[in-house]
Amino acid sequence: MVDFRLAEAESRFADIIWANAPIHSPKLAEIAEREMKWKRTTTYTVLKKLCDRGIFRNEYALVTALMTRDEFYAGQSVKYVDDTYGGSLPKFIAAFVNGRKLTERQADEIQRLIDNYREGKRDD
Repeated sequence: MVDFRLAEAESRFADIIWANAPIHSPKLAEIAEREMKWKRTTTYTVLKKLCDRGIFRNEYALVTALMTRDEFYAGQSVKYVDDTYGGSLPKFIAAFVNGRKLTERQADEIQRLIDNYREGKRDD
């Protein structure tokens, strides 16, 4: 089971991995040192945590993503709706819209998404 919670620094680091994967871990440590001012030990500690959480894999010093960035954040969104709105997408949408006016274009886009999912299509 993937843990979809990321601290701010973990999120920045994960974005670096997604942007460069597959990447050798020594090269990743160099990038993290340059972009995040991390020591190599910090990079490997955080990388291990993210690997243990099922987001990345580090085998034979090659870091690969077990899921895309979009898949991860979609999972994070589903967990939020589950935790906050009891899994009710209509309750989430009602709370999100909450008095806002939708443009005709926004309403059409939402309806198109609903229709595609109802018909078993996916709109990636």
